[in-house]
Amino acid sequence: MVLTAVRGALGFLSRLPVGHSERAWEAFVGTPAAFPLAGYVVGSLVALPFLAAGLLPAPVVAAAYLGSVVLVTGVNHADGLADLGDAAVVHGDPAERRDVMRDTTVGVGAVLALGTVLLALALAALAVAGLPPLAAVSLVLAAEVGAKLAMATLACLGRPSHEGFGATVINGNGPRHLIVALAAALPAAVVAVPATAVAVLTGPLLALGLSGWADRRLGGVSGDAFGAANELTRAVALHAGVAAWSLFGSVWSIPFVDWGVLAWTLS
Repeated sequence: MVLTAVRGALGFLSRLPVGHSERAWEAFVGTPAAFPLAGYVVGSLVALPFLAAGLLPAPVVAAAYLGSVVLVTGVNHADGLADLGDAAVVHGDPAERRDVMRDTTVGVGAVLALGTVLLALALAALAVAGLPPLAAVSLVLAAEVGAKLAMATLACLGRPSHEGFGATVINGNGPRHLIVALAAALPAAVVAVPATAVAVLTGPLLALGLSGWADRRLGGVSGDAFGAANELTRAVALHAGVAAWSLFGSVWSIPFVDWGVLAWTLS
């Protein structure tokens, strides 16, 4: 059941060739923990460029990371962020804002939202590329799990604004399901405390703020809010994780080998 739910999550959250089936979809929407579990798969893939941190120039590694994010996850979540950006700049009631989100025209709010988040993500990637390779990979993985945990938080605590993806995922889920999702994200949080913990916890904290804003401005959470939560969390989590690493260092919960020191010792 869990593996089927994760397959359904990957089918929706990524461009990976896992196939699409009604059974997997139903398992996914009824299992919020599938969000962070899928985050491990996506995070592992998009973190691969950071294995070259220190070997290649930081801008090259950062550009490869941005490219891998697009290749692995596609543009669905970015589209949600764009729609939410347009809705945020509209003066009107929740119904009028939702109408703007359904409009296919790209407005200044969308451009500003996408541009700001992309710039923030690029700057964060540059900062992460300056960390030791295993630290960089761990932080990118934690940020991706945190991004998916943000979506799980909306699924468990959000209130749907209208019928659609948001209502499909939210209906039937509740706070007790969030506990399981948090447990699923725990391994990513404890790899390199406090940096990875901060990155993972950014997800639910940002989701709570976004859910409150959506309730007031949109009448509840929509599918676009899920996509926006994912994109916003990824960028914010990386910055928060790098800041935590810079300020407090890190304690590894897994055996860490400095391969350079080991090679020098053996020689």
